Amino acid sequence: MNEKQVEYQEKTLRAPNGLGVLVLDVLLCIAAIALIVFGIMKMDEMGGKAGAMLAVGIVYLCVPSWLLACGIKVLGPNEALVLTLFGQYIGTLKGEGIFFVNPFCASVNPAVESASEAALTHLSKDENPSSGKIVKAASMSKKLSLKTMTLNNDKQKINDLLGNPIVIGIAVIWHIEDTAKAVFAVDNYQEFLSIQSDAALRNTVRLYPYDVSEGGDEKSLRGSSQEIAGVLAEEIQKRVECAGLKIEEARITTLAYAPEIVAAMLQRQQASAVVDARKMIVEGAVGMVEMALDELSRKQVVELDDERKAQMVSNLMVVLCAGKDAQPVVNSGSIY
Repeated sequence: MNEKQVEYQEKTLRAPNGLGVLVLDVLLCIAAIALIVFGIMKMDEMGGKAGAMLAVGIVYLCVPSWLLACGIKVLGPNEALVLTLFGQYIGTLKGEGIFFVNPFCASVNPAVESASEAALTHLSKDENPSSGKIVKAASMSKKLSLKTMTLNNDKQKINDLLGNPIVIGIAVIWHIEDTAKAVFAVDNYQEFLSIQSDAALRNTVRLYPYDVSEGGDEKSLRGSSQEIAGVLAEEIQKRVECAGLKIEEARITTLAYAPEIVAAMLQRQQASAVVDARKMIVEGAVGMVEMALDELSRKQVVELDDERKAQMVSNLMVVLCAGKDAQPVVNSGSIY
């Protein structure tokens, strides 16, 4: 049976100020250099004592000085170091300044390690070693950034609720909330966030249509972008909770029909607009005809029977609903 994965919780490491250790190391290095010079100069006069001073100076420069230097860590604003000692997590170093920790501690950042592996993979594929990618990956710091960052994945083609293919892209605003989970719970928290954002986007888009007809109460990707963005942010947060990441906001940056159906959807929108416009024209014409009949009857301008009213209604509807200017016809006789 597989053992249950250990869940790590972040614990802040309290480290002493490293400035004093740095100054002490520099002074001791100067003293060691002085011992080496003095021992070389007095080798003939002092013999074994001069040799001992020479050995002490060389040993200090080769071992203790480097150990003290390795234990000094410098952090800037909104930076953190996840430290392990012989494979065991001992804490996270936070706060700007210079600190001194156990020289044998190792800092862990899977994102940097993955970048280095990717750079080596490119190099193995006959990539030009002088391109600078390997040097850049190797020089990346293992510090974790606690700043608010933006993830902008590639655009995706997804089918909406009605099966229409659409092209959509999102921007996710996030930051690291628990450094221990970000480092130890997943292999690479940046790749994990990217993949989970794509999966959440697909699941969310499939629940809503691209657009709805005018007057509809149903939510749509185009008409309810704020609400959809909120749902999307909650969905991503549930997926990346185990990685210690906090989703602050998710916004739809690109939304359009896929190229293969753009022309058809444009015709559909145009037809819908024409129908809505005609509907509005007919409603207005009916109101105008009703008002005309009421005014004629109220002011007793003319007495109209049902047949004349029907003809008048027909003529007014044609004039008001026609897309062209009306052509008047003079009637010189009677309709009977």
